Amino acid sequence: MRKVILNLAMSLDGYIEGPNGEYDWCFADQDYGMTEFLNSTDAIFLGRKSYEMLMAAYPEMFAALKMYVFSDTLTHVEGNNEIITRGDFKLRVYEIRNQSGANIWLYGGAELVSAFIAHNQINELLLSVHPTILGSGKPLFIDIKERTDLVLLGSEQFSSGLVQLRYTLKPKFDMGMLDG
Repeated sequence: MRKVILNLAMSLDGYIEGPNGEYDWCFADQDYGMTEFLNSTDAIFLGRKSYEMLMAAYPEMFAALKMYVFSDTLTHVEGNNEIITRGDFKLRVYEIRNQSGANIWLYGGAELVSAFIAHNQINELLLSVHPTILGSGKPLFIDIKERTDLVLLGSEQFSSGLVQLRYTLKPKFDMGMLDG
């Protein structure tokens, strides 16, 4: 089964974009492992807003990745990319994860990340924490309905002060399985 890896930048206070949707606080002074990460993936899961932003700013950068855009409002995406609606979420994610291929990059946005957490469909979270406090903006985690424990897989500190944290979701044991 293919891994789904959430990989994104966040401020120290947990925001993935500033109060006006800006990303100018994200460091671009070095690679931060992105080349290696991109070489380990062949697909990307992203929401409509993220898709529109990436296609406007960096269409060539993501041309090698199959894009799965989660949206109930989009009717068309470029190339051989695919739209996945809310009603098809569980089935399509299951099918895609069980296809042969490399890792899948879960890019965001926050609503999509929350849906993947709720359905226990994230294998790893690779969070690049920037040493910036934004004070407001769009938080990474929204609408999380229950406690979600994580296990730290590793961390890396860079000379810029950026710290990458790698987590996995802590497995849950359903005690109800013993009833019966």
